[in-house]
Amino acid sequence: MRKRAVCAHYCDMQNWDEIRTAAFVARLGTISAAADALGVHRATVTRHIDALEGALGAKLFQRHARGFSPTELGGALLRIADATDAQFGELVRLARGGMADMTGVLTVTSVDVLVPLILPVVAAFQARHPRVKVHLVSSDRVLKLEYGEADVAFRIGPKPRHPDNVVLPAGRIPVGLYGPGPDADRFAGPGAHTPPTPYFAWAAENIPADRVCLTSDSIAALWQAVRSGTVAGFMPAAMAAGTGLVELAPPRDDWDEPVWAVTHVDLHRSARVQAFIRAVKDHPV
Repeated sequence: MRKRAVCAHYCDMQNWDEIRTAAFVARLGTISAAADALGVHRATVTRHIDALEGALGAKLFQRHARGFSPTELGGALLRIADATDAQFGELVRLARGGMADMTGVLTVTSVDVLVPLILPVVAAFQARHPRVKVHLVSSDRVLKLEYGEADVAFRIGPKPRHPDNVVLPAGRIPVGLYGPGPDADRFAGPGAHTPPTPYFAWAAENIPADRVCLTSDSIAALWQAVRSGTVAGFMPAAMAAGTGLVELAPPRDDWDEPVWAVTHVDLHRSARVQAFIRAVKDHPV
């Protein structure tokens, strides 16, 4: 019962003052410095710290002659408070008209193999909105839109299902089977955790398992391996152009890889994101 009461109490916004006070103590190291920075009496700082530690049932600081050093829990509180402060700052920016701002930076992310297909979208967007700088992050790591790591993400494969994201179709990539020669007998194939695709299902039925010499959980890595010419396998038709690879099986409609443009619901209606989404619709991948 006591634990439930504490949790209910500390979910209340009024306790942000105590958390913010503790963050200042962790950052500055003394009660006096925190009190000066916050413009409050030292007794208020002490009272906030005592109340917060009492409610949490754990120490946030080690007291010593020179001041206060954060415990592991105190360090965690400082990180959370800093992140929350940044989010409040973003809220203020949005409230002051940032949602309608057509200047600044728009961060777009995708895997490496999609970059050549995305660049025409970026060019079309900037032709209409030259005051917006596009920061393009090419990475196999899935950047977290909910943490503000990117404004728009391009994803390949099954439709993303994160409940806080807005997902829109951005195009389809025709995929075929290619190899260094017509008698290719060494193939690249999916790993145990590769997202399922119709062309891998076809491969499982038509390519002997003992001919699959290279596997990966990354579809993008498999495409690059095939493009290198060392193994046969599946790859977008556009990537095969000019490589000298032989088409072992032509692209089929059910082999197409869907591409999705993903935004976070909180920023989806911002002017920059909406303008970029219009460019995606006008210039699908």
